[in-house]
Amino acid sequence: MSTAKNINITLKIWRQKNAKTKGGIETYKLDNVSTASSFLEMLDQLNEQLVSERKEPVAFDHDCREGICGMCSLYINGRAHGPETGTTTCQLHMRKFNDGDTIYIEPWRSKAFPVIKDLVVDRSSFDRIQQAGGFVSVNTSGNTIDANSIPVPKVDADKAFEAAACIGCGACVASCKNGSAMLFVGAKVSQYALLPQGQVEATQRVLNMVRQMDEEGFGNCTNTGACEIECPKGISLENIARMNREYLKASVK
Repeated sequence: MSTAKNINITLKIWRQKNAKTKGGIETYKLDNVSTASSFLEMLDQLNEQLVSERKEPVAFDHDCREGICGMCSLYINGRAHGPETGTTTCQLHMRKFNDGDTIYIEPWRSKAFPVIKDLVVDRSSFDRIQQAGGFVSVNTSGNTIDANSIPVPKVDADKAFEAAACIGCGACVASCKNGSAMLFVGAKVSQYALLPQGQVEATQRVLNMVRQMDEEGFGNCTNTGACEIECPKGISLENIARMNREYLKASVK
């Protein structure tokens, strides 16, 4: 038997036409929201209401809606991705809210993530960091190597896999008081640094990725740990320490 019920909520949503336009919070009343619906389905319901009223719908990012792609990045009631730990916005459900609640919804706040419109920000800075060094020079064009041909210690394989779980959503940046991207970059460096396949570009990879990170305008890390706590995939601060070691090693070569 379903325990879902309908609730009425008030939404305080950041609206901004583009990066050059001043934005602000606007208030919306939304009734009969099923607690079985996801947070994004609730926003869909709001937009249907706005369209029916001939008003501009709220722009927000989404793609897979399965907690994998990292597109659904929203600041909800002062927390990246909302009140639950280890959960993306699309995995958040309205049963976490109560009838009569007021919910504040904002985009990521970072110099390196300029607002495109409303709740959508430009995270292409992450793409440029990846392009600077997040790859391996393995020829896979007709020369695919068997998966088990290169022995990798299980401990290293597990740590590399955990680092590769980063979905690049940007919650680490949004949660950091310095707007640092070091957890993201540390994860992307670690997933290659721990594997033999990643050793060919190891020196240039970390130097290039850190340089690009700085050029994008991200802040530095002061080890407050907010990034790890708010990361929906639980990426460990150990990856920042590993990136620092890799950077120091590459700098003295």
